[in-house]
Amino acid sequence: MRRHDIGPALPEDDLSLRAARALQQASGTPLGADLSVLKAVPWGAGLGGGSSDAATTLLALNRLWGLNWSRERLLQLALPLGADVPFFVGGRSAFVEGIGEQLTPLPAGTLEGQQFVVVKPPQPIATAAIFGSPLLVRNTEPVIVMSFLADAQLAAKLLNGFGRNDLQPPAEASCPEVTQVAAWLAARHGNSRMSGSGSAVFARIGSADQPLASSLAEDLPPQWVGRLCRSLDNHPLVDWAS
Repeated sequence: MRRHDIGPALPEDDLSLRAARALQQASGTPLGADLSVLKAVPWGAGLGGGSSDAATTLLALNRLWGLNWSRERLLQLALPLGADVPFFVGGRSAFVEGIGEQLTPLPAGTLEGQQFVVVKPPQPIATAAIFGSPLLVRNTEPVIVMSFLADAQLAAKLLNGFGRNDLQPPAEASCPEVTQVAAWLAARHGNSRMSGSGSAVFARIGSADQPLASSLAEDLPPQWVGRLCRSLDNHPLVDWAS
């Protein structure tokens, strides 16, 4: 099993390689693979880039090696790799509970075609540092997912700022630029929220029936990086597992 980095070097035993080895060992296949990784999602952004790499590796090798494992079987390998990996293996927009293993897909079309801007300051944030912060509170009112899914106004609530990210205050204390990015986006788009454990922040900027701006870089302060994105209902490889 070998990995080739197309771009900046990754850690020797990154998640994609660990995922490949886990599937190789669990399946008992004599086959190997050469993995080529082009890292487009930065580390320490809270965007799940490494987790997505790991899930894509599981789905791709399941197909390449002809294993025909079910999604449920792949999910058993996904969770030990990281709490976000099952979400990407699941392949659909979903609520996630537990430590990442309980996936409840959203009704089809709930978030499809929404447009977002994602901006990241130069400082990365280590997830473990945020979860270990004394500033992290755990008193958010719980949501009963099945009752929430039955709400006729589900899409409107999700798109209009439902809930909050409890990881944001400790992340802002660790990286003050998170606060600056959030304020910068809110001033322009009327909303903002940190992604995951940071340091990236996103804002909803419209829906599919509106044209997506062609450039963001010219508006960004120095050293900030940003992308214009559209939401997806399904992972592009959703059909690569049954």
